[in-house]
Amino acid sequence: MLDAYSEAVVAASERVSPSVAKIDVHHQGRRGGSGSGFVFTPDGFILTNSHVVHGENTIEVVLPDGQRYHADKVGDDPDTDLAVVRITASNLSPAALGDSQSIRVGQLVIAIGNPYGFQATVTSGVVSALGRSLRSQSGRLIDNIIQTDAALNPGNSGGPLVTSNGEVIGVNTAIIPSAQGICFAIAINTAKFVAGRLIMDGKIARGYIGVAGQNAPLHRMLVRGYRLAAETGVFVVSLEQNSPAVRAGLREGDFIVAFDEHPVPDIDSLHRILTDHRPGVRAELTILRGTEKLALRIEPSVRLGN
Repeated sequence: MLDAYSEAVVAASERVSPSVAKIDVHHQGRRGGSGSGFVFTPDGFILTNSHVVHGENTIEVVLPDGQRYHADKVGDDPDTDLAVVRITASNLSPAALGDSQSIRVGQLVIAIGNPYGFQATVTSGVVSALGRSLRSQSGRLIDNIIQTDAALNPGNSGGPLVTSNGEVIGVNTAIIPSAQGICFAIAINTAKFVAGRLIMDGKIARGYIGVAGQNAPLHRMLVRGYRLAAETGVFVVSLEQNSPAVRAGLREGDFIVAFDEHPVPDIDSLHRILTDHRPGVRAELTILRGTEKLALRIEPSVRLGN
């Protein structure tokens, strides 16, 4: 007889494994790497990591029954390390998507993927932590990352992290090579949003202002005098010509301390705010120039994520 833990892992893996695909990529006719993905709609849309398919011109998907399909890249978003590809096939088994907001630290999770090409490999563990941040290859931070100790290896990238109910709550994305039992997955709520945008538009549009900045401490007297929310801000190192920042009147040497009344203690906070801000909509940029606090009106333009 199986114990309760084993029964949960077996049931979840049996439910989700038919949805999990091996993704092989080729670049200029040469075999590239491979990764994982999972079917999430009946008409052949597959979620995976951007770093699995980014820049590749031929993508092949192998389903658990051994059938191999050519896949078209619908879109990819390096800023969240997510991508969508599509195959034309019948009788697909889409995975059920869960709610990553409902998961709790300590709960059982199962990872399914193709590490080192070994197809449909199942590992299990627990949710180790929630709300982590992970830097993408584009340099931006991905928020709401799930940390797990379910073992991941190269080739697991893009595969699903699922609950004992067989619902996908994350997209496996990264490991720390020098550590044991520290692995990361992008929350499925993030993936739902990104996948929807990629299917609709093929890309993600983000607010862009044209600033090169660095994190820097603010003078304590200014922090106290202006009752600022943080003791650090973004020091403007340089500005791109004809950018929204230049048109708003921002100058090199200014400190950005807030955007639409949201504190900006560092460059990553500014990136997060601009990701959520709709391009073309005016906002108030709060800055310090010398000892003076100023409010500038700025209109972020479109920045494409891929």
